[in-house]
Amino acid sequence: MTSATTPAGKARKTDAVTPARKTDAGSPALPDLSDGRRADLDAAIRDLQTGTSIWSALTIAQRVTLLRAVRTSVAATAEDWANTAAASKGLDARHPLRGEEWLSGPYSTLGALDAYIETLSRLANGTNPLDGITIDRAPGGRVRVHAFPLTGIDRFLLSGFTGEVWLEPGMTPNRARAAAGLAQRTPTESGGVGLVLGAGNVTSIPVLDVLYELLAHNRTVLLKVNPTQDALVPVYKRAFAALIEPGLLRIVRGGPEVGAYLTAHPDLSHVHITGSAATFDAIVWGPSTGSGAQSASAARRRRENRPLLEKPITAELGGVSPIIVVPGEWTPADLTYQAEHIATMRLQNSGHNCIAGQVVIMSSDWAQADQFRAELRRAYANAPERPIWYPGSPSRMGLAADAYPDALVLGDRLLVEISDDDDSAALRSTEYFAPVLGVVALPGSGQAFLDAAVAYSNDRLQGTLGANLLIDPATEKTLGTGFERAIAELRYGSIAINGWTAFGFITPTLTWGAFPGGTIADVGSGIGVVHNALLLDGVERSIIRGPFRPFPRWLSGAIRSPGSLSLSKGTILPKPPWFVSARTGAEVSEGLTRFRAKGGAGLLVKTLLKALRA
Repeated sequence: MTSATTPAGKARKTDAVTPARKTDAGSPALPDLSDGRRADLDAAIRDLQTGTSIWSALTIAQRVTLLRAVRTSVAATAEDWANTAAASKGLDARHPLRGEEWLSGPYSTLGALDAYIETLSRLANGTNPLDGITIDRAPGGRVRVHAFPLTGIDRFLLSGFTGEVWLEPGMTPNRARAAAGLAQRTPTESGGVGLVLGAGNVTSIPVLDVLYELLAHNRTVLLKVNPTQDALVPVYKRAFAALIEPGLLRIVRGGPEVGAYLTAHPDLSHVHITGSAATFDAIVWGPSTGSGAQSASAARRRRENRPLLEKPITAELGGVSPIIVVPGEWTPADLTYQAEHIATMRLQNSGHNCIAGQVVIMSSDWAQADQFRAELRRAYANAPERPIWYPGSPSRMGLAADAYPDALVLGDRLLVEISDDDDSAALRSTEYFAPVLGVVALPGSGQAFLDAAVAYSNDRLQGTLGANLLIDPATEKTLGTGFERAIAELRYGSIAINGWTAFGFITPTLTWGAFPGGTIADVGSGIGVVHNALLLDGVERSIIRGPFRPFPRWLSGAIRSPGSLSLSKGTILPKPPWFVSARTGAEVSEGLTRFRAKGGAGLLVKTLLKALRA
């Protein structure tokens, strides 16, 4: 695939799609393909049309049985999946970061299947998916569903981490319970055949999108993988054979011409993409680059509100994610740990993540600002080197270097520290999708700084997908209700407090998507949500809360300061395995995935012992 960028250099995470021509009558004309290729795609769509009847005929209990079969085959392919993904990204069997592919691939998929199986099992038994789950009120009177942890093993392994789903204003607890289950409440009503244009950066994204189409909308699915994922197609076909055999899923390869053919196909009822706003706009309105006539035609359709795409579309499109550092009194170990935390937010998967943290927002009045900057430079420079593998990323690195010639070049990555004389516009508006991290400073401390940082994130950074915030427990307590008010004001679909929003991505009972408000005319970071294994309706955002200090420092700090125990979130993790600085991260990630797949107390103990050496 030839990677594409917006004029500002934004990454495109699905291959470009050149929309179909319209006939004189105004209906889409299918793009030209070879007769054989067209026949294969049409046959796949016919199979899926037949599959809609099969899916509609299955009871909820039968769907649970089917999902269990999928889980068995995903577990059986986990090693091949992780190794194939790592090799495709240039990580050999000894690379310290190969564990990323275990967590972001099979681990995430197994977790989603487990959660969907639980939700459907409840519905099959005549109970509500929200029975036994705490529901209360968030700021602004919103309904808040405490969606993580819900199992004993998650409470143990991921102690200190919690997750909430906030519903849109106006939703009530009764309405939330009545709607939970979405299309599984009307299993005989088919949603038709949907198209998923798969992401090319994280290997679980395409198949998680498939599961959501099938379960939240009763749509059988044609998945077109991104060309960067071609090596995974045989793995996907083995892992999801139980959905492929009855005609509920078909998986195809192809470039822009195949994407164009499929988006225009009259027998596909819906499109979902993970990519960029430029890709979305090209699908909906037509290409804005290329010939002058094409560009003018797309602009005219926009003005006249005549989209080229005549079917519904949902999307996750990324953005520029902030990392707000609230000033407080941090220990030297706090400074080091949180600097490594931020380095992870940017450098995981070499920065080729739609949720990668990109702009660190600090207080210029923080007494420890210089110390933290030094720790951040050290952590950013010391993270293991790895290939910049995603197509087009080197050119986007070049855009950053051109915009900020004084940026620190630290091995294979850039650190841009914005001074008073620098223009931060490129950093704020360009999703580099590469190892480029920026630091900006705002005046103030306490609530004044936090409010200013929230306003900066809302008003000056592109996108609304995810925001991260670091704050020590004592400072959070001092802010009181002002802290929760500030979180409510932060307009992002996923917010992580003392965590990284990627934790929300791999937590299936949370939701993943932009803050509500995107439209086809102004899509922002996207439309709709995915994951959402509780199948909630009316979602506004998900909130992740994590421990500020790892084990054992959270405990030793509480012992030194009696009464502070209630301020700290206890965790058994000395350093999360997804940290790029975790020495045993690869082994722990593999062990956790194998435990998720097959269980076993011995394996869990062995994995935890490795975690203690992280």
